[in-house]
Amino acid sequence: MAKQKGVVTEYRSYYLPMHFPVLLLSGDYWKISDVPSGRLHFHNCLEIGICHSDSGCIEFFGEPLSFKAGDVTVIPKNVPHTTYSTPGTESHWSYIYFDPQELFRNMLPATWKNFDFSIYSSHGFLPILNRTDHPQVYELVLSVIRELEEQKPSYQLSAKGLLLSLYIELLRIETLEKNEDGNSDTGAAEAAPSQEEDKDNALVIAPALDYIEENYSSQFSIEYLADLCHWSPTHFRRVFHDIMGTSPLDFVNNTRITKACNLLRSTEDSILNISETVGFHSVSSFNRYFIKIMQMSPRDYRKQMQKSDKRMENQSIMEYAGWLYPEK
Repeated sequence: MAKQKGVVTEYRSYYLPMHFPVLLLSGDYWKISDVPSGRLHFHNCLEIGICHSDSGCIEFFGEPLSFKAGDVTVIPKNVPHTTYSTPGTESHWSYIYFDPQELFRNMLPATWKNFDFSIYSSHGFLPILNRTDHPQVYELVLSVIRELEEQKPSYQLSAKGLLLSLYIELLRIETLEKNEDGNSDTGAAEAAPSQEEDKDNALVIAPALDYIEENYSSQFSIEYLADLCHWSPTHFRRVFHDIMGTSPLDFVNNTRITKACNLLRSTEDSILNISETVGFHSVSSFNRYFIKIMQMSPRDYRKQMQKSDKRMENQSIMEYAGWLYPEK
């Protein structure tokens, strides 16, 4: 019996200049084949795609999602996926790659520092937005592409402003879907804070967000986070939930699970070791939170990342200096 070939997951690393971390891939030759490549790939930055013609599927872990002309796709960094067109067609695309944190440095609120449009987030943000439901997203993406293609005087400044507007619109969509998914019974009776209060509160909880990002693997109390922000624990919990849409404890555990996903994908460490590395007291607690957030066990997630039933040692990562031409 012939030995099965290992699953290849391509890491497509794009060079994004520090002064303007944006890359456009467009042109008539950007047409996607109707033959599935048989391998997934992921990027080192946020990918915004727009389908100009025809239709097809984007596949995540063996689960295909349909797209059609006019759709905009939003795929975060480090999310493996592949795209193929409907049989007998070649869908035409343009792609924008950029690093929001670098591009909008010192422009975004502190609470947005680690925001990501993850299709596997607990809020269920969809990676495909159609033109009918989201016309503003569609028009903003086209405007960015025009600026980057034509390169008129001050085009980088204009594109930066348009990308910021696009980023804000995507955040609004994610926030709306989050509110529709949960919290209807807890938030309806409470008055929303004013914009000025929201701004001030966001600045105050920034020390807690920074601490969580840097120390998620350690053990610390919610009281300690509240003290960093100079608030009482009760007031801190309320304001944190108002701003972030989740409790401080759930946010900490979400952060730990996100880090665990990276380790499950990129290492052969045992699930026990990974659970300890990201800060869980026990593997049973880790498994429980992982299933709650990811809707599957850590073991099943690792299998998905290995393209189903392949063993981890058969998976390899091929690093590319970007993906500058379409696959055929």
